[in-house]
Amino acid sequence: MERELLLLGLLRRQDMHGYQLNEFIERDLTMCTDLKKSTAYFLLDKLVKDELVSFQQTQEGARPPRRVYHLTEKGEAEFQRLLRENLSVYDPVRFPNDIGLLFADALPADELLRLLQDQRESLQLALAAIEAAPPHPGPLQWVIDHRRAHLQSELDWLTTIIARLATETAS
Repeated sequence: MERELLLLGLLRRQDMHGYQLNEFIERDLTMCTDLKKSTAYFLLDKLVKDELVSFQQTQEGARPPRRVYHLTEKGEAEFQRLLRENLSVYDPVRFPNDIGLLFADALPADELLRLLQDQRESLQLALAAIEAAPPHPGPLQWVIDHRRAHLQSELDWLTTIIARLATETAS
């Protein structure tokens, strides 16, 4: 649902060709989506088939023709429906690293401690990158702030676990 919402929302703001959509997503939205080019094109074809998006074939000079996509009236209605659905429900977050934590006792304590310290260092770098982001107006800033709060919470939690493990290892 969120991937369709993303594409419909971007096309709602501006008609774009597929490359523009993918470039914008890769450049500006990787903090909130992992939408790959192949998936985006697959979804664009599906949205066209469902008459939520239409396209106009354009050609500039000797370049290959490309499709410029735009939102249809039906697409606007679907965007509004998806937006309301997305904002009204809680979708639980899953943490892939929790799988490793389930089996952390299979490693020697000193190695586990080093690995978790490496993870904390990665988290610190990610948090620093978010904190270095320039301010943005409106909802984009909300996304940045949400990401920052999540990373800070994760960092605080991991620091607590590392301290607990370090204390247990020293005993």
